Amino acid sequence: MMAVSAKQCRVVRCAVGRLEHGSDLLASLTDLCVKEGVRAGRVTAIGAVSRARLAMYDQAGRQYVYTDYASPAEILSLAGNVSLKEGRPMVHSHVTLAGADGRAFGGHLAEGTVVFACEYVLEVFGGPDFEREHDDVTGLHLWKE
Repeated sequence: MMAVSAKQCRVVRCAVGRLEHGSDLLASLTDLCVKEGVRAGRVTAIGAVSRARLAMYDQAGRQYVYTDYASPAEILSLAGNVSLKEGRPMVHSHVTLAGADGRAFGGHLAEGTVVFACEYVLEVFGGPDFEREHDDVTGLHLWKE
């Protein structure tokens, strides 16, 4: 069994703003991190989407299974982190959405989720880089020890 490890970091700056109507939510957050030179951080957001594409990781099959939602939904919560994958900022986030009936659903945020309105908070961490590498046990790209 692997021991729990922790890297020490601190928030060195914070950027807040809104994303452009009609933009791709994940791609826009990723582009923001590239532009800001973020190597490690945390992102949160609220707002609404015109349509969504979410994923669930099939642990047995070791692949993502995608579900498309064609109806507008509120972003109840978007929580994610920013790290490096192959030297480039990668946003890994999960999102909880609610449809017109108020029922919540969520999953791993995937490209294809279109912004209606979105306000974000990006906290940039100082300290060591957080890099991702392939993990043989899960089949995922997880943070390096």
